[in-house]
Amino acid sequence: MKALIGKKIGMTQIFDQDGMIVPVTVIEAGPCTVVEKKNKQSDGYDALQLGYGEAKSFRLNKPVLGKFTKNNLTPLKVLKEFRGAEIDEIKIGDTIDISVFNDVKSVSITGISKGKGYQGVVKRWGFGGGKDTHGSMFHRAPGSIGQSSYPSKVFKGLRMPGHMGMARNTVLNLKLVKIDGEQNLMYVKGAVPGANNNIIYIYAADKSGRKLNK
Repeated sequence: MKALIGKKIGMTQIFDQDGMIVPVTVIEAGPCTVVEKKNKQSDGYDALQLGYGEAKSFRLNKPVLGKFTKNNLTPLKVLKEFRGAEIDEIKIGDTIDISVFNDVKSVSITGISKGKGYQGVVKRWGFGGGKDTHGSMFHRAPGSIGQSSYPSKVFKGLRMPGHMGMARNTVLNLKLVKIDGEQNLMYVKGAVPGANNNIIYIYAADKSGRKLNK
């Protein structure tokens, strides 16, 4: 199974073999501990629940803490279930590190985007707005949001002002530029959702960006 929980460190730039500058995001990928294992016989599907980042035991409720104490594991902050095959040889308590991505060329990454607060339609949806001069009284307003007598309502899904960001986003098919196994760091080309120190989920991907949890 080629998937991990990680943390976004930040962005920088490195030089490739041709001397070209490549903008990359530095990610701390794992190491993760196997906290729970599911199989088709008892749960209907094969999956591993991984944990990442040590937590103080008094910050966890009893049901979650009991999951760690039952298996003599160190309490962890983040838990995430990954479905996949070829997990028969993996046991609870095993450590999965960045080495699972050694032969991977691209990854798909899921995270929570930066929150932007309440924003208008120009910033939130890219509306063009009206003219700035020539007597215009329509600058950054959304304009008409529906009809009058029929249907006399605003349709669901209409692009309007509202809360922007702070949503779950997935970026597909990012090129894996470099792996530093000693420090559990990976360098991926391009941007990753969220601010620095944001928790992200990393999946091996094919050329289409489809997750390969195998």
